[in-house]
Amino acid sequence: MRAGDPTGWFERLYTEAERGEADVPWDRGSPHGLLVEWATARELTGAGRRALVVGCGYGRDAEYLARLGFTTTAFDISPTAVRVARERHPDSPVDYRVADLLDPPAAWRRGFDLVLESMNVQALPPEVRVAAFGAVGEPVAPGGTLLVIAAGRDEAEAPPAAPPWPLTRTEIDSFAGDGLAPVDVEALRDASAVLRWRAEFHRPA
Repeated sequence: MRAGDPTGWFERLYTEAERGEADVPWDRGSPHGLLVEWATARELTGAGRRALVVGCGYGRDAEYLARLGFTTTAFDISPTAVRVARERHPDSPVDYRVADLLDPPAAWRRGFDLVLESMNVQALPPEVRVAAFGAVGEPVAPGGTLLVIAAGRDEAEAPPAAPPWPLTRTEIDSFAGDGLAPVDVEALRDASAVLRWRAEFHRPA
């Protein structure tokens, strides 16, 4: 970050993990539980619809959405993460791409019925995070949905010195904009009282 490259550490982490020198802390074998719970409650089906997964990592959430029937595109800023995702899922229908959230392909604008942002924006420093709030919603099509999953903290709680920086309710509300409106913002606490946000936004048709 001091070098002016606030997202470069993602590629470094994935490269070191491939060499066995580091662990990717969010590398789990199953999709995020808050995503699965949300989709199950709505009996979500993706037939005939497109989904975009922001910061897909190794593809656990993207593969889940593809199994629900979505035509799924998933991207990450780390070329190593994207390559490993393709290797892990050789027969996958997911279109894995290397892309930057802050400079996405123009063709993605308003192009997806569901956009999933799970635990990525919280890893960005404040000066980048502000731009990311708006960028996340840009691909949501008219009539589409943005689902945000993030670690949370109370407004009065000081942010940690290093990433990830859990998001406040004010920051979660910042995803609404440019036509996106909040549908449901859930403050969820686990057995250890750790706060998680699950927030749904909608763009009118």
